[in-house]
Amino acid sequence: MDYNQMKGGNRFPDRSPAGEGRGEDQYVKLAREALEAFVVDGAKIDVPDDIPSEMVSLRAGVFVSLKKGGDLRGCIGTIAPTCKSVAEEIIQNAISACSKDPRFDPVTAGELNSINVSVDVLSEAEAISSKEELDVKRYGVIVTKGFRRGLLLPNLDGVDTIDKQLSIALQKAGIFGTADYKMERFEVVRHE
Repeated sequence: MDYNQMKGGNRFPDRSPAGEGRGEDQYVKLAREALEAFVVDGAKIDVPDDIPSEMVSLRAGVFVSLKKGGDLRGCIGTIAPTCKSVAEEIIQNAISACSKDPRFDPVTAGELNSINVSVDVLSEAEAISSKEELDVKRYGVIVTKGFRRGLLLPNLDGVDTIDKQLSIALQKAGIFGTADYKMERFEVVRHE
């Protein structure tokens, strides 16, 4: 049973419950259910019984991205797994993306109908020695210097060069004016 049915029917009458009819896969549907439950009722959902087994058996870092009108509205994730399963990671990061991204105000119930959700499941990061080992479409990048760390997902609109990808990741990490940082790359499976 999905969250809207548990709470006594469709909470959003102008659309189907949690992704139905939107063509969303189970990863995005779970993120949307977590988002809606938290925004509407302040509730954290449990992992549903009817999700694919790999979502419960696998552990990985996960990013949940929210967009409204094509613009970023929230994005929070984990580089490595912090929960027992990908499903729990999705729930945790969906809640954080809608309520804890410091760049944005928390998502409101009135916005839910216009929020698009994507879920990126990250591969394990591998160390690289030069930017020539990157490809902005295929690999995300992690830059690290001391305790500062920045990440940029792959295949993002407007990020067409490795230099731009690195520049954004370095800025996010607060690493400026130095070439003395470590790089890692990773791949993602993107669910939209």
